[in-house]
Amino acid sequence: MAFMKWVAGAAALGAAMLVSLFTPSAQAAYIVALTQQGSNVVATGSGTIDLAGLSSYAVGTDRANVAPFGGGIATGPATPVPMDLYTGVTGPTSFGSGGETLASSGSGDIVALYGLSQFLEVPAGYASGNPLSDTATYDNQTFASFDATPGTYVWTWGSGADADSFMLQIGGPASSVPEPATALLFGIPLAVLVLARRNLTPKFR
Repeated sequence: MAFMKWVAGAAALGAAMLVSLFTPSAQAAYIVALTQQGSNVVATGSGTIDLAGLSSYAVGTDRANVAPFGGGIATGPATPVPMDLYTGVTGPTSFGSGGETLASSGSGDIVALYGLSQFLEVPAGYASGNPLSDTATYDNQTFASFDATPGTYVWTWGSGADADSFMLQIGGPASSVPEPATALLFGIPLAVLVLARRNLTPKFR
């Protein structure tokens, strides 16, 4: 009986870990993917932005660009367009050492994040929570020419119901394969059950 309780406990632990591993994690409300496509680098953004946790700072114009040394990425038109600027974001202040590179072309909504100055830009008159989408292309460029470091970078603001985030993925989405430590933790209960069956079960026959 004690053995069966022990096995049941191990099985319950394994099930709990399984649920934890496959429960969807929180996603950023706005995501920009910076990818190499042939000889060009393309930035594609989409999502929504909650302005409730930010402070209105200024109005102006901006255009699509990438500036790794200042943690800056702006996606959308390649010519200056009106935008509203907000403060209050926190996160990486850089994602490389390269200076500013202007996009060759772009379209959609102007959205920008500048980590060093903690600024977030949205289209002029943007209504909080509305969907946004945009793209920008950098002709004859690479991550190396940008001096941008591939990886995933996240900026956050607000709290509680107003919490929101902006994610930049340089080089594509993060791998969906479990990290070694996670895989090890998942395997421990299974290994325990296997060992129990091989080594302990015969004693109770």
